[in-house]
Amino acid sequence: MKDLLIEKINHFEACVGVVGLGYVGLPLVLRFLEAGFAVIGFDIDEKKTQALRKGESYIKHIDATFIATKYQEEKFEATTDFSRIKDVDAIIICLPTPLSKHREPDLSYITNSADVMIPHMKKGQVLSLESTTYPGTTDELLKPKLQEAGFTIGEDTFLIYSPEREDPGNPKYSTRTIPKICGGATTNCLEVGKTLYEAVIDEVIPVSSTHVAEFVKILENTYRAVNIALVNELKILTDRMNLNIFEIINAASTKPFGFSPFYPGPGLGGHCLPIDPFYLTWKAKEFEFNTRFIELAGEVNSSMPNYVVQKVGLALNSREKAIKGSSILILGIAYKKNVDDTRESPAVVLIDKLQKLGANVQYSDPYIPKFPDLRKYHFEMTSVELTAENVGTFDCVLIVTDHDTFDWQLIQESAQLVVDTRGVLPCDNENIFLA
Repeated sequence: MKDLLIEKINHFEACVGVVGLGYVGLPLVLRFLEAGFAVIGFDIDEKKTQALRKGESYIKHIDATFIATKYQEEKFEATTDFSRIKDVDAIIICLPTPLSKHREPDLSYITNSADVMIPHMKKGQVLSLESTTYPGTTDELLKPKLQEAGFTIGEDTFLIYSPEREDPGNPKYSTRTIPKICGGATTNCLEVGKTLYEAVIDEVIPVSSTHVAEFVKILENTYRAVNIALVNELKILTDRMNLNIFEIINAASTKPFGFSPFYPGPGLGGHCLPIDPFYLTWKAKEFEFNTRFIELAGEVNSSMPNYVVQKVGLALNSREKAIKGSSILILGIAYKKNVDDTRESPAVVLIDKLQKLGANVQYSDPYIPKFPDLRKYHFEMTSVELTAENVGTFDCVLIVTDHDTFDWQLIQESAQLVVDTRGVLPCDNENIFLA
């Protein structure tokens, strides 16, 4: 069965099923279609599947026109019918892995999808998990479910873990050019997985197990989270010393070795960085090990919105105003610049905190015209047009996400007061406060 599946992949005759058509799954759909594969996209959201069939994209930086063309050519289908899993040769799971309210791993999206899919699976398929998770998930969660259904891993079914590495909005790297890590439950599984991804990715890096592949992804994001925590803490210190942390980092970056720049902000955002380290600390407890350094970094990053609110209060106080009753315009609610993704965005936390303190909060974000309905937060807001007149009416402008499309000169000239969490404006203006 292995050789037959590999042959189908090599001849682009395999049908690929992508489960979860979000920020990770949809670019993957595009890449497999570009390479010449037939693709079925699975999602529980009927609005997404309908939009794709019409050639409409619900993700700002992705053009769905090509997908619609492939739909007309009968090379692509989008469905909420998971019984169609039987019609594909490769299944790639790209589902969210959030934290529970107790900050523990929530794998319900993966377990629920597996429970729905496995009854419709057939022998000769490869199942790849791309969702970020703790080391051991593939082996401890998916493998037993497949075995209980009567499959023999490595012989009639092939199980791999290949972590997603998407960086939405990054013009330098794409799904095709970002190197792909791949680990298999067996050597046969790895061979199939490597063949699958080599058909669409420029470079595939095989590792010895799914555990290693899972740890690679956790390490990548924990590395970033810890370093961002360091500069976030130093930002607070340099503020007390009346120094500019951004100037310091930029100067340090001139060293050609031994230093990699990380930049502070209002807190971590996105689906990975604020969450992944907690997956590792949770798993570490199984081995009676406390990841104190990582947990401390998480505490520092989680505290940054409180620091920003404090700085907003001090800035307003310098104008003999309080947060309560003040009008505050938040610039950018996406978790990072040039994308429309609000998952775990510190802007959302800041809106909530400022509103609870009595502020009249509005936002401006060219990528997000209407505030999305999130799991924890619900705000009835629409984006304010960024004009000199509008900006000038607010008591304070809070820069949270530094989209390239923002007119920084207009903001600098029109705002009564600016609190800048990204270091995009010069600090030699008495109306501008770093936070």
